[in-house]
Amino acid sequence: MIPSSYSFWDLHVTIQDSMGWEDEHLHSFLISDPDSNNPVRTYIPIDDFLAIIGNESEEQEMIISNYFNEDNTIAKYVYDFGDNWEHTVKFEKILELDSSEKIPRCIAGKRACPPEDCGGVYGYYHLLSVIKEPNHSEYDDIMDWLEEDFDPEVFEPDSVIFYDPAERLKRFE
Repeated sequence: MIPSSYSFWDLHVTIQDSMGWEDEHLHSFLISDPDSNNPVRTYIPIDDFLAIIGNESEEQEMIISNYFNEDNTIAKYVYDFGDNWEHTVKFEKILELDSSEKIPRCIAGKRACPPEDCGGVYGYYHLLSVIKEPNHSEYDDIMDWLEEDFDPEVFEPDSVIFYDPAERLKRFE
């Protein structure tokens, strides 16, 4: 659950925090412009990133409520163009919130998020197969690399800590 005043940059930071990732790789959103139906791709203003996708839109200026609505419900989010984590972000509904409610807030989830830099979907499936087999030749290396308490079956929404997107953006200035 996020505020409608959030930008796509804020949404990106929220996704990163929800996944437990460190925001160490490039990312992009792709969504239709609700007025023209033309695709719009977001970016953060980093020279290397602009060379990859072109100068299209600065996501910290793009407010999500100008794009998501009841008719325009889907955006694609890609993180780490090497591992290629592809996500579908879906607008579900607008909620009236009590002013005492803290947002953003993680309200649900299933299973632990894949560790960052594990090799994408296929790398994650490989990691899962290795940690089930203590006699596997890669078991010790992977267990040393993983966080000590990593359990792929456990996700606790209440344990997600959300950081200030404006502070995160300072890393790129």
